[in-house]
Amino acid sequence: MKATPGSKIWRIKTNLAALGVACLLTSTAKAELPAVSLKPFAEGFTSPVALTPLNDGKGTLILADQVGTVYLVSSGGIVRGQPFLSLSHRLTKLNLGFDERGILGVVAHPDFKENGKIYVTYAAPLRASAAKDWDHTTHVSEFTTMSGDSERIDLDSEKVLLKYDQPYFNHNAGSLAFGPSDGFLYIATGDGGNANGTGIGHSEIGNSQDFTNLLGKILRIDVNQGNPYAIPSGNPFQGDGQKREIYALGLRNPWRISFDRAGSHELFAADIGQNLFEEVNIITKGANYGWNVREGLHPFNPDKPRQVPETGVNKDLQGKPFADPIFEYKNINAFRNDPEAYGISVTGGYVYRGDSIEGLQGHYVFADWSKNWALPGGVLLAASKDASGNWAVQTLDAEGPTDGKLNAYITAFGEDDKGELYVLTTASNALMNKKGGIYKLVAK
Repeated sequence: MKATPGSKIWRIKTNLAALGVACLLTSTAKAELPAVSLKPFAEGFTSPVALTPLNDGKGTLILADQVGTVYLVSSGGIVRGQPFLSLSHRLTKLNLGFDERGILGVVAHPDFKENGKIYVTYAAPLRASAAKDWDHTTHVSEFTTMSGDSERIDLDSEKVLLKYDQPYFNHNAGSLAFGPSDGFLYIATGDGGNANGTGIGHSEIGNSQDFTNLLGKILRIDVNQGNPYAIPSGNPFQGDGQKREIYALGLRNPWRISFDRAGSHELFAADIGQNLFEEVNIITKGANYGWNVREGLHPFNPDKPRQVPETGVNKDLQGKPFADPIFEYKNINAFRNDPEAYGISVTGGYVYRGDSIEGLQGHYVFADWSKNWALPGGVLLAASKDASGNWAVQTLDAEGPTDGKLNAYITAFGEDDKGELYVLTTASNALMNKKGGIYKLVAK
């Protein structure tokens, strides 16, 4: 008998320890947060999804706009008039309304100043070898600057490192980050889309639990070796039929990953939930975070996604216990008027390591995209860990640009080379205007 969700093999009592963690998370004392403001930094974008250092020694930032353009932004917020890279002609056709495709991640090589290399995740048209009823093919590509011009990318330099086909338009993830300790490239992938971890292109056990594909995972590759890359020798899954790029699995739609630039350089991943719970994980090698048989700390039944089952599974198909998120919070659509239901879709951020906001150091600063699908109501959040190792989440009150409010969807966060943080926003849930903006988080 196959160990599929709902089968007798999978019906094991819910991990009571996980439920105990849930209680700790809601009872942990919350530290007082400093007063902060959102200072306008740059504007004129449609849906900014990534802001990261260029590593050019000048404090320049790279900004990726989902609709197909990558810009250079000075440390003072001046956007270079000429795009650094334009991929609009290489994208699959995007919707004018809501869309989760486009450019979804960008990062510069740590040695950009010497080699001029950047890496981009984007949604390309469906390749010929894919199933005809699928949606598009994700590319993770390396580009190099033009000879003699470090402010322009040579389009002909594209080297596609990875291609993986996507059955639906949603759940593409796509965030990129270089490990500060190992120099490897980490890639976040979604589960293939649709809902419940089921549908066209989803394996019987769910893509996120399937070692034979790259979906619903954190991948790790070495771009400094091999052709087009090498598999790091420490990657945890090297068995027959297993994709050796996999570093961790069991994720739904990890919307933004980031390394803590200090401490032990932990890798944070915010994973968007289905209907009930949003979660943030610290990613560790070989860990399985449970989707689609768990949502946050709770069992999940794809056939009844709006109900928490009384029983569930606590181990994966290899008999290994699932890894718990460091914290979860409730989705406001399912928990109306609950003070700990902050919004409807988690947006990952960074651990603050800057110097300008006293009292925020060491907090994981993140957000919820919005309290409401139809209205721009992004919520800034911060999480901190106490001496016992338990995390507490609370809203981060920030004075915004419109009557003291933000009034925008929060699409992502950025970090500069000094550890200061930026909030990336858009005014609409559709790809229809250029009212997206970037705000720097500053002390009030």
